[in-house]
Amino acid sequence: MNVFLTGATGFLGGELAALLSKLTKIKRLYCLIRGDETGDPPHRLRQVFDFHGDAFDNTRIIPVEGELQDDKLAEKLMHVKEFREIDTVIHAAADTSFAPASAASNDKVNIGGTLQILNWVQTLPSLTTFLYIGTASICGTQLTNCHIHEDQSPNTAALHLVRHCYTKMQGEIEVTRAIPKEKLLVVRPSIIMGDSRDVKPRSCVILWALAAVNGIRLIPVNPESVLDIIPVDYAANAIAELLFSKRRWTTYHISAGKQSATNLAKVSGAIEGLFNDRPPFKYVRRQLLPHMKRWSKKHQPTSELLGFPEYVSYWSSAFNGNLRIVLAGLEPYFRFMELNQTLDNSRLLADTKLPAPPSPHEYLRKTGKYLNDIDLVAGALDP
Repeated sequence: MNVFLTGATGFLGGELAALLSKLTKIKRLYCLIRGDETGDPPHRLRQVFDFHGDAFDNTRIIPVEGELQDDKLAEKLMHVKEFREIDTVIHAAADTSFAPASAASNDKVNIGGTLQILNWVQTLPSLTTFLYIGTASICGTQLTNCHIHEDQSPNTAALHLVRHCYTKMQGEIEVTRAIPKEKLLVVRPSIIMGDSRDVKPRSCVILWALAAVNGIRLIPVNPESVLDIIPVDYAANAIAELLFSKRRWTTYHISAGKQSATNLAKVSGAIEGLFNDRPPFKYVRRQLLPHMKRWSKKHQPTSELLGFPEYVSYWSSAFNGNLRIVLAGLEPYFRFMELNQTLDNSRLLADTKLPAPPSPHEYLRKTGKYLNDIDLVAGALDP
């Protein structure tokens, strides 16, 4: 098997690259890598493997310089003769930013870049599998307080919290139009946060939100709303299992499901004891958020905040005037936390040998010790 992978320097893509490289049935693993000021593509790819000490065999793991925002990417890939032996393409790359300023990049990468890959793969004579890594969050915001199945998405009438989710929905629609059903595998991970192993997560994507919640401690969210969260290592293992399994469906949620779902009260309870230098977690009604934002700008508590002097005093010393930035970055996450959604994973469990994933309030006890390493302001500027 000759595999072409996009997104190998990303959170899930990096974990997937390391995992696939260990499989002897994969002859060559080509990884599309963007060149930038941080280093040349081979160096950037090797850093992915060095992060957790995975072996890097440069005879099998081959970096390919390319950029999803390049309008000529498909044409460039078509001109590489050895790529005609590629039989499996895994499209994991995406712009994952929730920031409004990233909307144009979301469009260019998640839709335009996907079209470039599709234009190229349709010329591959040996293609047997096109695996698209989407997101279960394309289900939108209308489906609240419910258990969601794969066939309920994509829905072009869905409303989305952030542009990222909309563009991933559109990318999946383009994929299903272009790739014959017998060659197509679509996986939709739910929220990926941290790692269930006792290792430092290779990325703080999404984990930043937990670090920020852990930082502010006064949380304007219903703590009992259900959250569907999985660790990155489980997501990568599930994708690999599906790639080589006998599949009965084209589309699969990779999710916690009802059996492993959690809520913010359980998650915060799991990590609270790791941080005794701050006030206890306290959950308040959503209507307090504007007052928290107002304080972050003027540092003068409104009457609604006067009942929380411990937290106001703590913010003054802990955030150096940056609480406003952190709250702005967290706002879409606050809305997401109250959707109260679980994603059905019965297809995944039926077609693989995987158990249900560990519950986040169990494995995040390990990851919690890394939360202080996350720059809350930098994360808030590009959430």
